[in-house]
Amino acid sequence: MRDFLHHVFIEQFDLWIVLGFFAQAMFTARFLIQWIASERARRSVVPVAFWTFSLAGGALLLVYALHRRDPVFIIGQGAGLFIYTRNLILIAGEKKRELAETKTLEVPNR
Repeated sequence: MRDFLHHVFIEQFDLWIVLGFFAQAMFTARFLIQWIASERARRSVVPVAFWTFSLAGGALLLVYALHRRDPVFIIGQGAGLFIYTRNLILIAGEKKRELAETKTLEVPNR
């Protein structure tokens, strides 16, 4: 077991492993962000930062998976990127509509 752990964590350690750990940390941070936001609101919420960290962490993990040539990891992360991107697009569209409604309400009656 000691030889295995030494190989996995010491011998094969390189910049790709650093990228993988950084990407996984970003991906994991999204859950902390969501948890903190929900605790503050005292209800379940999903802040925009959750989707931003999902997209950034997922993209970096996909790069890592491509380098490792891991088909399971590639499919899993690649599919998630579509979901994260779509949620950010929906949020941007909602903000755009809200801004348009606000500007419509601000126009004085003539």
